[in-house]
Amino acid sequence: MIDKSTLWIVIIGLGVGSFLLRFAFTGFVGDRQMPAGLLRHLRYTAVAVLPALVAPQVLWPAATGGEPDPARLAAAAAALAVGLLTKNVLAAMFAGGLTLYGMLYLLG
Repeated sequence: MIDKSTLWIVIIGLGVGSFLLRFAFTGFVGDRQMPAGLLRHLRYTAVAVLPALVAPQVLWPAATGGEPDPARLAAAAAALAVGLLTKNVLAAMFAGGLTLYGMLYLLG
């Protein structure tokens, strides 16, 4: 185990580092207008982050020991299809969740 003082130093250091990284991007800009190219790229940040968070859980789920299973693949496909058709995030999330639980129930 790590001793408590080292743990708190690491936690505080990571918090300060995280704050400084975010402040360097937004705090130094102040009231100035951001360049159009930067704003265009920032619009795609959430679109890039969400698949990066979800893909490992679909392809290598910890619940199955890292083996892909049909329930999670079907849920991802359902969420993707509903999201593309409706352009509604909540509908895609509900479709994926319902498909996941339904497939887990059916497959045992």
